[in-house]
Amino acid sequence: MFQEALKLQKTTKYITQGIIFFSLFMVIYTVVDGLNMSYDEMAIEYSSLLVGVNITINVILSLGSAMLMNLSTAMVVLKGKEGKASTFGSISVLFGILTYGCTSCVIAFFASIGIAFSVIALPLAGLPYKLISIVLVVIGLVWMVREIEYGECKVNLSK
Repeated sequence: MFQEALKLQKTTKYITQGIIFFSLFMVIYTVVDGLNMSYDEMAIEYSSLLVGVNITINVILSLGSAMLMNLSTAMVVLKGKEGKASTFGSISVLFGILTYGCTSCVIAFFASIGIAFSVIALPLAGLPYKLISIVLVVIGLVWMVREIEYGECKVNLSK
């Protein structure tokens, strides 16, 4: 079944969808980085190596999240149901917004929902939190592949 999902990924619809998801996630991760600390400030305070690592992680996270969304769409087509693992990409984005965001933004967000605390200083411009986000996306991808390959199917495809 996973081979069928991979075949779908090569169609024009899924390639276009993947590019749109990738672009959207790149914008989100870049904006979140900018809210935390601009790339210029990051290069001055830490090094340009950290800027390169952050941008590389943004690309990895965006590719992984886009793949999760595409695989989830393929699972709906193949099995008639959405995979539970597709939420890991969204959780990763939400996690990023709540942890990398500028202090005033996060405090305002938490205050608006009645929580009066915020994340304190983030080491290395939030790099450890990005690594946690990568782990969330990888867990989502592994889970999605398992759901596609071994999950229950409402329709009997064998003849």
